[in-house]
Amino acid sequence: MIERQRRLISINSKDDFLIHSLLVTGEHEKSEDLFRTPIVIMVHGVLGHFLARGTPRQLPLLLTERGINSFSINTRMAHLGQILGKAIFDSTEFDIEAAVDFLKNKGFENIFILGFSLGANLAAYYAAKNPESGIRGMILEGCAYSLPDSQKKRWDRWGSIPSYDKVYEKARVLLGDDPLNSPRDEIFLVNRAWGDTMNPFHNEIYTYKTWWFMRSPQARHAKTCTVMAGVKVPLLFLQGVNDDILEEWECRELARLASEAGNRSVKVRYIKDAMHDCMENPESTSKTITDWIGEILSL
Repeated sequence: MIERQRRLISINSKDDFLIHSLLVTGEHEKSEDLFRTPIVIMVHGVLGHFLARGTPRQLPLLLTERGINSFSINTRMAHLGQILGKAIFDSTEFDIEAAVDFLKNKGFENIFILGFSLGANLAAYYAAKNPESGIRGMILEGCAYSLPDSQKKRWDRWGSIPSYDKVYEKARVLLGDDPLNSPRDEIFLVNRAWGDTMNPFHNEIYTYKTWWFMRSPQARHAKTCTVMAGVKVPLLFLQGVNDDILEEWECRELARLASEAGNRSVKVRYIKDAMHDCMENPESTSKTITDWIGEILSL
């Protein structure tokens, strides 16, 4: 008998970033059953981690009750990554790759990925860059059409201080011709990024380098609309009906791009009574995911 487990595990990416993770599995008669049971790698959102509220913290236990295991990872985007300079969007594919390889080496046969919010954009980029990864499918929850475009529109709306264009100009000059390897970087604060007051709740903070690869006009891999054509694994898009961050059309348009590029297994589901975090309706969200995984595995 393989008992239920909730175990902390640390793994290293190929560029030697230490990834702390949480493995949650159900009870199984024998190890073969455990490894055949679907397992979902969970990738958190901005400044998140695997114990954050909502999807990262709640979903693993609900999926376990429905017969699905999970492996939640703290990528280099976790905690203060974007403030301390480690949260480079493009490099996060190595974190997801390490999680996939770890599970494969352990013997898991049916690996899925779920990205929440920023994690959805990261997961889409990983899948496009690694078409031979062997994952069975991917769930994109609250996935922005384009992170740079979304932020520019939001900052322009609230009259951010400094403006999007001024931050871009400062970053371009500071980081020079090779932003990734530039020895120069600084933390910066943007007021009125999320609302029309100077309240700290409406602020955003980055380093210029983390912002450049995640939100600048040059952050081409964070423009998920441009990478979606390369995602060939089965896709499930989830978005809350009352999402207060994304617009209603965003996941639908991403799904259209994937389908038009030849992906024959793309579904979109809007979750009632949920905002940006679909786990505000945990029953509907966990059932939707479970049913979809069951459909994929039955093909």
